[in-house]
Formats: sequence, C-alpha cells, structure tokens
Amino acid sequence: MLKFTNPRLWILAVAATGLMAGCQKNGEIAGLKTTEPTATTKTIKTLAVSLTQGFEVGGTSPKTAYDVSPTGSSSGDNVTLSGNSWNMYDALIGNLAADQRAGSWSARVRNTGKITMLFDVTTGISTVSIKSATYNGDTPSTWGLFYSTNGGSSWTQSGSAITTTASLATSTFTITQTGNVRLEIRKLSGGSNRINIDDIAIDDNAGGGTGGGTVIAGKKFLFDASHLENAGSADWQIDADGTEAVPIYTGGTTTETKAQRIPTPAYTGITSSTSETYWKGALSAWAVELVKKGELVETLPVGTGITYGGGGAQDLSNYDVFIVCEPNRLFTASEKTALMNFVANGGGLFMIADHTAATTAGTDANGYNPSDRDGDGYDSPRVWNDLMTNNGINNSNPFGFSVNYVDISESPSTNVYTGTNTNAQKVLNGAAGAASKMAFYDGSTATLTPANNSSVQGLFWRNSATNGGNANAMALLATYGSGRVVWIGDSSDADDGTGDTGDGLFNGWSGDAPSGFTSHSAFHLNASYWLAKAQ
Repeated sequence: MLKFTNPRLWILAVAATGLMAGCQKNGEIAGLKTTEPTATTKTIKTLAVSLTQGFEVGGTSPKTAYDVSPTGSSSGDNVTLSGNSWNMYDALIGNLAADQRAGSWSARVRNTGKITMLFDVTTGISTVSIKSATYNGDTPSTWGLFYSTNGGSSWTQSGSAITTTASLATSTFTITQTGNVRLEIRKLSGGSNRINIDDIAIDDNAGGGTGGGTVIAGKKFLFDASHLENAGSADWQIDADGTEAVPIYTGGTTTETKAQRIPTPAYTGITSSTSETYWKGALSAWAVELVKKGELVETLPVGTGITYGGGGAQDLSNYDVFIVCEPNRLFTASEKTALMNFVANGGGLFMIADHTAATTAGTDANGYNPSDRDGDGYDSPRVWNDLMTNNGINNSNPFGFSVNYVDISESPSTNVYTGTNTNAQKVLNGAAGAASKMAFYDGSTATLTPANNSSVQGLFWRNSATNGGNANAMALLATYGSGRVVWIGDSSDADDGTGDTGDGLFNGWSGDAPSGFTSHSAFHLNASYWLAKAQ
C-alpha cells in the first residue's frame, strides 16, 4: 500500500515512482492454561505433537451427508482437512446442537463407519489422543483405533475398544511405531446410534517442534480487522467480501473493502498449487500459505471486540495466534486486558507497526506524515506503545521493548542476528526457509529494554546499528508468561500486492526478488509457526 497520507506527497510519489520504488507501501496475570481442554480454553499443545485434527472447517462443512449415492457407499468420500486428505465412510462433519464438539465442528459417525488418513506420518507415532462422545439422544457405542505401517494394506488395532459417554472424553493410545504410519478410526458397535469424534492429536517419535521443515498442522490463526486496518491506503486483510465507510485522515469517509470472519471461497479448497489471489486482501498470500501447511485462518471483523475467556465464538481462547497488522485505533481497556492475558496464558501475538513522526500533528524530518490513516491522532506505533504502557496489568514495557516514533527506509538490512538463541533461530531459519534480509519502505524501529523482560531478542537491526544492541531494531521476539510475541516495524513486508484495487498496491511479500530482498515471506511464516508453537 502507498504509505503517504498527505495529498501533496502523493503527487510527488507518483512522479518519483520511476526513481524510487521503495516509496511504495500498503500503506495481575490470569493463571496459566491447564492441559485439560474445556469449551472455552484453548489447550496449548506440547512440542511433541506432530499433527492435530479438530475438524474445524470454517463456515461450511465439506461433508454434510454420510456418503455419496448410494448412502453408506463402501468407498466413502475423500475430504481435505488442514491440508491433508482423509476418507470418511458413513461419516460426516457436523455442527448440530446434538453434536458433541470441542470447537465449532466435529466428525459424526454411524453404523460401522470409519475415518481414515490417506497419508502417512513419516516420523512415526508414539501416542495418539482422541476425544469421543455419544451423539446427544442416542445410546452409547464402541469404537477402536487402528494403525497401518504399509500405506493401508493391512491394519492393527491399538489398545481396546472405547465406549462413548454423554460428553467428550479423551482416550489415549500408545502405538510406538517408527517410519510411515497412518490411522483409522472405526465405529465397532451400536448400529445406527451415532458418535462424535474430535481433536485427534498425534505425538511422533521425532520430538517435533524443532524447526527444519516440521510444522504442526491444525493451529488456529486470527487476523484482526476490527481496528481500521483498512483505513486510507491500507488493506491489511486476508480476504474481503463487502464494503464499508471508513474514516479518513483528511475528514469524512472513504469506501473500503470489508473483511468477514470466514474467508471465501472456503479454505478447504486450497491445495499446494492454489494462488494467493484465491482470496482478496493484501495479506492473502500469508494466509493462503498458512492453510497450505494445514493451519486454520479467520478474521476478527469490524464491530467485534477482542475478548479472552469470555466464551464467545471468536474469543482469543479459541485461537493459537492473533495477528494485528498496523492497527489504526487504540485498543479499549478491556481489549488490552484480553491481549495481555491471552499472551500470558500461552497465546502468540504478532505485532506489526508502520512509520510515524515525533507527533501526529505534523511531518517528520523527511517530510512524511505519521501513518494515522483515520485521523484520530493515533497510528500503529502509538497503539502498540499504549498497549505496553497503559494496560492495567503491567505498564512497564512487559514485552521488553518500546516503539520509536521515526520513519526509516532500509534497502535492505543484512544486519541479522547470528547467535545461538533457540527461539531466534527458529524464526530466522525455520520451516519456511532462511530469513537473512529485511527491507523497510518507511517503517519504525524499536528500542529493546531487557531490564523489563530479559527474554527480548532482536532479530534485525538497521545496517548502521550494533548487531545485538538495544537500539534501532527492525524486528524482535520475546516471551511473556507462557506466551510469545513477535514485532516488526513495517507493514510493507507482509503486503502481497493484491487486494483493494482502490488502494496503492505493492508486493513486498515476494516481489522484491529482483533486488534480492527475498526473506520477507520466510520471516513472517517462520514467526507465525513459532508463535503457534508449531515448530
């Protein structure tokens, strides 16, 4: 998105596009989470988990009938769940009131139906946990877990059959097989009485979570669109299906595209070859890549408040990571409490800022206005600093940094952290590749304050800054409680160059390749996986 909020500078920018492409831009802690899942608390999974399947499929189930004609056909139906192919025979994915489920959806099986993996876990399986219950109104049935080490040619039952109960209960099986293993869940008795299956979690023999290409599927990411991330020339959304009137810094409103909770088309249709234009938004490439890894993505729409522990459908307790790209409105007092407790209790917060000036009343030394796109006196650096100094829980930079009110460009920085910090190495050299370069097209920097949080670690600094120092950091990470945060000072790097055609679009996600700035997607994806405890 184009960064400029001053009409005169917009004209100058258009004239200068042939000279400087870099001028373009899209535009009291609660107790820790327990390991016993509840309907409103997201269980933080251990790093040994190599695959999870919670049957969360967004707004529409990909399998609403037991099977294609004839009903109960022995071949069943194949469905894609979290990027992997499963076969469901005499089974479907439902969300009726009688379906017992941990989230919005669960599998429902009748007769002698079964749910089968059509892929292998390649690092072996040590244990498997599965939730099951009797469909409300039916009588109990039994089911069993089977595994195959030869691609499904033959199957062995693990442990004893499980008898369902009235509410979801977790059963754990010990398998201890190396190499390629796949699973099948079979309903064994009970006739037409139905059962629900949910939250399959597989622990592998590789330990998982160590980076280097292994990513845990089934993590849930929520992208914020409730703080005017679409104001002015910005379009920080993963998908938009409507329009709305949004305030603009010059006064009045403009018509901007509007994000909905569930992106469309359904993410169950995304395959390894799907283009990021499958969705319309400047952050669609980011979201599509997460789905390709088997993760789940949603948007917090405008008009929806940020909550934690309230039990609502989009309460942060239902998600692993909350991504907020250049917020243009302050978080309310209750939202700040929610954010702090979400992180403290194990959640991941991705904080993205943009350029600014010493005051929002005028331009900085370079002649640029702050990125206050809606004209309320606050831009994203000030929104983030307000969260870290005025949250009512810990007002002393609890994440170990503060955002500087500056506007910098760096084309690119190769001043990247090279030490042995394990967390930093997962973000800089994780499953999405190496992040070795970072370009800023008018962004802000941060000052690290390790006295407030000793876990803070710089990842990139300006080329002129001291590597490992506390000044002029371009990106960083920290832990807080049992949660994690990542901050980057420029929104350009997440921009994929598509979205609202009424905005100035610029591809900082992958379009910098001609100049060699090829690390932006790797950084954002690796950081996402680290925040989700997925690598």
